[in-house]
Amino acid sequence: MKPEERIKLFKDVFEPKSGEKVLFLIDIPHGNLKDNKKWAERREMAKEWYQTFKKMGDETGFLVRMMEFNATGMHNKPIPEEVLETVRKSNLVLAMTEFSVTSSILPICRAEGSIIRGASMPSVERRMENTAFKANYKDVKKYALAIEKMLNKAVSAEVLFSTGDSLHIDLRNRVAHADTGDCSEKGHGINFPSGESYKTPYEAASDELDEFGESKTEGVLPVIIDGELVKYVIKNNKIVDVVGDDEKAEKMRGFFAENDTRRNIAELGIGCNPKAVVTGNILEDEKVGGLHIAYGMSSHLGGKVKSDMHQDICYPKESPVEAKTLTLINKDGTKTELIQNAMLRYELLK
Repeated sequence: MKPEERIKLFKDVFEPKSGEKVLFLIDIPHGNLKDNKKWAERREMAKEWYQTFKKMGDETGFLVRMMEFNATGMHNKPIPEEVLETVRKSNLVLAMTEFSVTSSILPICRAEGSIIRGASMPSVERRMENTAFKANYKDVKKYALAIEKMLNKAVSAEVLFSTGDSLHIDLRNRVAHADTGDCSEKGHGINFPSGESYKTPYEAASDELDEFGESKTEGVLPVIIDGELVKYVIKNNKIVDVVGDDEKAEKMRGFFAENDTRRNIAELGIGCNPKAVVTGNILEDEKVGGLHIAYGMSSHLGGKVKSDMHQDICYPKESPVEAKTLTLINKDGTKTELIQNAMLRYELLK
């Protein structure tokens, strides 16, 4: 991406203003968390973006600083309170980290009366400047808002995977949200590069049971772990069993046994960035026109479950496992097949 293109992207998405305080967050390896090539390149990329913002700040009249902190070692594990204190004193936060801090940053941005807006960019790569970052974000915003509207009309979804497995997702009593790529106003929090809409499934929290009963989310979620197919059996919106005879399945059984909240099905997401490509990087894979599903924490997305992690699994075309079809069942009983042949039907969004 040329310098002038990068500046245009920053102005279009973030609109930094005179008098504001801009904070770059980067996590660093320590202890048993060893550095790697992509992580080191990301820190260099963050410094380049910082320098571009600093130049813009000198011209426009806003301040820019960078803060390092020890990496958490797990996606969406809470970050240190002293880091959050600095976040709360900023106007715009860009977190270019190895491990996702979305669940720590977004609630601060979206809190009532917040003066903060922010972008979480876990595992961002320089090559994305030539793919997902090059999208027309006016179109991305239009697509995301259209999907948000569809998800809010839906009470459930039916998914058929390329493995032959299926999953029914209960979408009652929840509100959908759109990640449009607009981070220009206080209170906005985005995942960047952007382009998705999502809704947390109904989780049957104790204060909902009398009115809505048990969650109807059930079926099988197939996952490829280090080349091995593992299947998560789901009932009442929880992973109740892990099917597989190899060590990967055994490891995941132990992982879920450590903390019951990790079993929660936390998100149904639909990507809608036409420039995003599948590479195995979740940050971009989940923006490709297709399905992603997450387990663990949902409270930062509008759900009821707090956990020590949130993990996305992506199913668009060319992924190890594809979500061949996704059909929304609407409140009036009609159906909308939003995904066909593992691809988002963009024609429905125009």
